[in-house]
Amino acid sequence: MQMRSARRPAATNPEAAAPPGPAFPVGTTRRLLDVVVSALLLVLASPVLLVVAVLIAVDDGLPVLYRQVRVGERGDTFRLLKLRSMRTEQEGAAVTAEGDPRITRVGKVLRRTALDELPQLWHVLCGQMTLVGPRPESLALAQRYAPAHRRVLAARPGLTGPAQLRFRERSAVPPSGADAVGVEEWYLRVLVPQRVRADLEYLEHPTLRATLRWLAVTALFVVGLVDVQEPPTPAGAAGSSAAGPSAGGRGTVRGAVPAQRTPEG
Repeated sequence: MQMRSARRPAATNPEAAAPPGPAFPVGTTRRLLDVVVSALLLVLASPVLLVVAVLIAVDDGLPVLYRQVRVGERGDTFRLLKLRSMRTEQEGAAVTAEGDPRITRVGKVLRRTALDELPQLWHVLCGQMTLVGPRPESLALAQRYAPAHRRVLAARPGLTGPAQLRFRERSAVPPSGADAVGVEEWYLRVLVPQRVRADLEYLEHPTLRATLRWLAVTALFVVGLVDVQEPPTPAGAAGSSAAGPSAGGRGTVRGAVPAQRTPEG
């Protein structure tokens, strides 16, 4: 599920989302991996990006790209780029799930395969993001994180990661009948704590082996060979398992909850 800020005033106080404590540095090995992989994938994916851009324009017009201010490393903000998967003229809740009428026909495919996130390879190459890490949160939502959960905002956001793979929108269903405010509160109260736990499992031990494992699982997910999503765990239930998913086939990660994504995020 994806958090979407539809026609809402932009947050103007980045310091409100500043995380406490030290950041999670990206070491030399991970940075080298970021540069090599992102540069290579940008070259290889350029024909795909061109085709998808044309499909988006034909299906729902311009713009092709979606831009939104997100929280980066140490709480600094940057403007995230994504391929647009939702209609721009329709208002709605700040949280979207699969089946939301604002999602375009092309957008359904983009979101299911995560191809809408290909432009973020540029952020990885520039050092604003890394290959594996927490999802870059929107500023408005980051400002509403509980103090106990803001630690993850100190990390450099990732193109993929444990929480991003375990907690995607297809199986994330908000409480029935909840309005926009209620769904946002559910996201912050139920999903954010579980996403933070999953991300910290990696961030506290960001070994090369763990990084390569999550990249492999991501590749298998994109081609449909692995799906590690699960239904939400009720608030107050036990945290997600620290064990990573198996990359050998379709599998799940116990105790995980499918995540909501910020609008187009």
